[in-house]
Amino acid sequence: MFEQIQAPKADPILSLISEYKNDPRTTKIDLGIGVYRNADGITPIMQAVARAEQQLMTTETTKAYQGLIGDERFNTAIQTLLLGGTSAMARASTLQTPGASGALRNLADLLAFARPKATVWISNPSYINHRPIMQRAGLAVQEYPYLNMVTKAVDETAMLDQVAQLGPDDVLLLHGCCHNPSGADLSLDAWQRIGELAQQNGFLPFVDIAYQGLGDGLDADAHGLRLLADAVPELMISTSCSKNFGLYRERTGAAILVGNDLGQAQNGRAKMCELARGSYSMPPSHGAAIVSTILADDELNSLWRAELDSMNLRINGLRSALVDSFRTASQGESYDYFGRHKGMFSLTGLSDAKIARLKAEYGIYIVGGGRVNIAGLKLNQVETLVAAVVAVDVDVAVDVAVNV
Repeated sequence: MFEQIQAPKADPILSLISEYKNDPRTTKIDLGIGVYRNADGITPIMQAVARAEQQLMTTETTKAYQGLIGDERFNTAIQTLLLGGTSAMARASTLQTPGASGALRNLADLLAFARPKATVWISNPSYINHRPIMQRAGLAVQEYPYLNMVTKAVDETAMLDQVAQLGPDDVLLLHGCCHNPSGADLSLDAWQRIGELAQQNGFLPFVDIAYQGLGDGLDADAHGLRLLADAVPELMISTSCSKNFGLYRERTGAAILVGNDLGQAQNGRAKMCELARGSYSMPPSHGAAIVSTILADDELNSLWRAELDSMNLRINGLRSALVDSFRTASQGESYDYFGRHKGMFSLTGLSDAKIARLKAEYGIYIVGGGRVNIAGLKLNQVETLVAAVVAVDVDVAVDVAVNV
């Protein structure tokens, strides 16, 4: 049997990690994999997380299975973090999952069961895992227009024109904030309009929110989602604690269902438990226990929020530094989009040839398509990055020169 299996195509991000590690240059810069790094280039364990773990070491009494639903304290805390203050809170039910990818797959499996003819509409561009997860659940996938590659902003007119054509067999997959890979987010007016169209046309909104707190702040980053949750009868949500709690390797996430009433949402969660039993069975305990401990403790909660604000401040400070440096180096405003984007990423639109030059000539590692992980940059690397990008990005440089 195994001789029939061909070696799969290498994952573009994971293979880039390997190349970076094997590069002997001391000046190399890794802007590929989507992890937050501090000013020293380290992905730290947050102090609130470390203290919560210390508490767990003294209070945890068992390593027995926690069941298909996961940690109910965690489920309630995460649901409140996202939907607190909305009418949807009272008609929502949450399932702990192995990361947001586990949530995406579980919700996709539920869609395939409840609405097998559904087409899932993803943004162009979108998170690299959205399409394969939906397709492997047996769902059809189509794209809606999203990013204008010239302005690097959301083309809301084109997007909403497409969304207006969706109907009851369609699912609209949205990024809750800090769009991956583009960094370009929807306006609140667009969120409101999507809610109106969902009510009129009957399509199902599905929000993937993996970066809450790393854009404009915890509440501001959930504003669009909350507007939508208040406006529509049904909603799916996948969420992650990888970025805002720094729990990457603990695989801590959740799937949330909002129904017409609580009973419908609970029935949906029960079905997801059945579906989970046939795949990963039960979610891991440790990460969820950390999160629920932090969110239930006033002191730890305040510490976590302060640390998250500090991470946000660092990312936005890097964005401001990039804009200033690019303006000086290019004598223009073609790169100002770095300051308008939100969260960890910006999509530069650099061609594969330019990305290859950045790697070969400057030791700067960026994934194909030109997504830059701003959160992987050190402040003292900004001018090096800017000089290299301006040097290889000839088309923009020429355009700037002509327009000055």
